[in-house]
Amino acid sequence: MKTDNNLETLKFPIGHFTKPDSISGKDIKNWIEIIEIFPSKLKNTVSNLSIEELNWTYRPQGWNIKQVIHHCADSHMNSFIRFKLAITEDNPTIKPYDESKWATLIDGDCDNVSASLLILEGVHARWAMLLKSFETSDLVKTFTHPESQKTYELKEVIGLYAWHCNHHFAHIEQALLYKGKF
Repeated sequence: MKTDNNLETLKFPIGHFTKPDSISGKDIKNWIEIIEIFPSKLKNTVSNLSIEELNWTYRPQGWNIKQVIHHCADSHMNSFIRFKLAITEDNPTIKPYDESKWATLIDGDCDNVSASLLILEGVHARWAMLLKSFETSDLVKTFTHPESQKTYELKEVIGLYAWHCNHHFAHIEQALLYKGKF
């Protein structure tokens, strides 16, 4: 991981998500594995952090570690529901939410991250089970995001959320690397 202070690098330490031109079965399998192991990887990294460490941010004006954890619980619950909607309905329009405002609510900025870690453990176990059950025809089912007016295929969203797991895990590693510098 780079240790420079370039804001774009600090915001996106693993880069932006880029949808591959072609998504293979191996890609899907690898992405599901990332989604499946994320909660245990996260728990192993943050379980013994002090409250001071949980309040370290990964960049100037960025979220602190505890907000990143709570955000992942919020975001991944929403994503799991979006997958279930897409698999059971014909191109549903999903409900967006204001993640920045959610991060400032009492449960999004709480020093105790244990509930969010439990949410992630349960949601990811069910999410991985669901994703592993998909047939090829399920991977091309879609939902529409009303803010972007874009239709997403589930196979792309699996990749996006594998990236999301790695993206926010890198934020936590970065916050720990900088030890409260921001």
